[in-house]
Amino acid sequence: MTPEVTVPVLDYASVLVFALTGALVASRAQLDIVGFFFFATLTGIGGGTLRDLLLGQDPVFWVQRPGLLILTSLASILVFFTAHLLESRYSVLLWLDALALAIAVPAGVGVAMDTGASPIVVVAMGVVTGTFGGLLRDVVGNELPLVLKQGELYVTATFGGAVVAVVLMEIGCPRIWALAACAVSVFGLRAGSMVLGWKLPTYRARPPRN
Repeated sequence: MTPEVTVPVLDYASVLVFALTGALVASRAQLDIVGFFFFATLTGIGGGTLRDLLLGQDPVFWVQRPGLLILTSLASILVFFTAHLLESRYSVLLWLDALALAIAVPAGVGVAMDTGASPIVVVAMGVVTGTFGGLLRDVVGNELPLVLKQGELYVTATFGGAVVAVVLMEIGCPRIWALAACAVSVFGLRAGSMVLGWKLPTYRARPPRN
């Protein structure tokens, strides 16, 4: 797969999976079909929109490819008619979100690299692309934001995956393999956090010292 094809494919895939998570939040809130459309679209394009705005991309990616809005609408319709079949919508939401992160972070990294951004900015855009749509979804849906869930690897997973991609490309690894390693790293860290309890130490208040 050529670099010109890789990033658009990743964008389409991440928008689809994030849109599914947004529609699941709408189902948990028992919204109507318009609410499903809203949450699916907000979640699907949120991270990529902020990424493109920060990078000065004009127009942003979904304006260039309006078919992405059709994709979010289809995702919302699918969930609207099938969510009741799921035994645990929250469990499915968590795993779909982890998959979406693993796709969106390399997409953000790839777009940032195409603009000639510095490695630090490339990592930051990977994190932004992966986290912002889900953050909007959870805040607007009055859910505890996964990005702020105590002790879990979320932003850390996106940051780690983006760093892996940048380091591999800096040492000459082909771009496609670096982005694949990024995706595996993000998903592995997030899954490890959910299944095995991997986490960073949290701040614990201590008595003041005289």
